[in-house]
Amino acid sequence: MPDMYATQALTNLVPLAAELDKNKVTPGVLGFLVFAALAVGVWLLMKSMNRHMGKVDFEEAPDPDAAESGTKAAGAAENGTKAEAAPRT
Repeated sequence: MPDMYATQALTNLVPLAAELDKNKVTPGVLGFLVFAALAVGVWLLMKSMNRHMGKVDFEEAPDPDAAESGTKAAGAAENGTKAEAAPRT
């Protein structure tokens, strides 16, 4: 069987394209296959991301500034005065 190049294959398809309606444009089978491949790829990426996010064990450490300002606010409330916010560095 002789080797067929892409240009030869396209020249064989040109007469078939002449039969198509010039005012009607459709993505065809190739467009569907590309869209389906993208959809499967996104689904696999989301599945992988969910698996990796499930492995993350993150516990946030308490903010030391919040603990200090919380104790100042509690002490000031007992005295009846307003607590000043701690300056941020």
